[in-house]
Amino acid sequence: MTKMAPELPIEVDSETGVWTTDALPMLYVPRHFFINNHTAVAEALGVDKYAEILYSAGYKSAWHWCEKEAELHGLAGVEVFEHYMLRLSQRGWGKFVTEEIDLDAGTARVRLEHSAFVYQLGKTGHKEEYMFTGWFAGAMDQILAARGSSLRTVAEQTQSAAEPGCDVGIFTVKPLPDARG
Repeated sequence: MTKMAPELPIEVDSETGVWTTDALPMLYVPRHFFINNHTAVAEALGVDKYAEILYSAGYKSAWHWCEKEAELHGLAGVEVFEHYMLRLSQRGWGKFVTEEIDLDAGTARVRLEHSAFVYQLGKTGHKEEYMFTGWFAGAMDQILAARGSSLRTVAEQTQSAAEPGCDVGIFTVKPLPDARG
């Protein structure tokens, strides 16, 4: 393994201790801390309910992030999605690779390698990265809205490296059935 310094800009306010990356406040916590909390909430609420809550929150957060990043860096279209995948990868969630993206069709396929969830939890036999699904739809929909499109999408995890016989996670984004208004 080769080690390197973080590739994303990190600033720390000397007075408040607030970490900032790309003008957004950040939290820096150990992976086990986050995933232990995540798992505890899933156990308390049930995975389906927790996944539903995370989808909605993640969608909203991804929309906001993509909107702010596009403005900050002068990005548009696929550039915004690729920048989002890069930043997610640089933050330690795993390596996100856009295998396919078609903004006109409102579709994408994202491969996840080196998942933080799988590293922490191992081969559980379940899709462990459901937290990310809303992120992909929120990012896609913000990009579509910025282009003036009324198309809206939904994302789904179709496989996880935590499942038997799988080495990577796969997420798909597709238009909602009634996506055009």
